Amino acid sequence: MIVFVSAAALLLAIVIVLIRQGYVRLGSAAACIALGFCLASTGLAPIITRALTAVARLASLR
Repeated sequence: MIVFVSAAALLLAIVIVLIRQGYVRLGSAAACIALGFCLASTGLAPIITRALTAVARLASLR
C-alpha cells in the first residue's frame, strides 16, 4: 500500500511539472486522469495492480 501511495505522489508531481513546463496541457492531463479512474473500475484493475506490484518488487530487489 505504501508503494502505491508513493507511486501516486510521484506521478502527481511529474504531471504537475509537465503541466507547468508546458509539455502537457491541462486538458490532456485531465483526460489521463479520467482514463485512470475508468481503468480502476474495470476488470483490468487487478492486472494493473499486480503489474505495479511486480515492478515495485523488482525496484526494491526483494
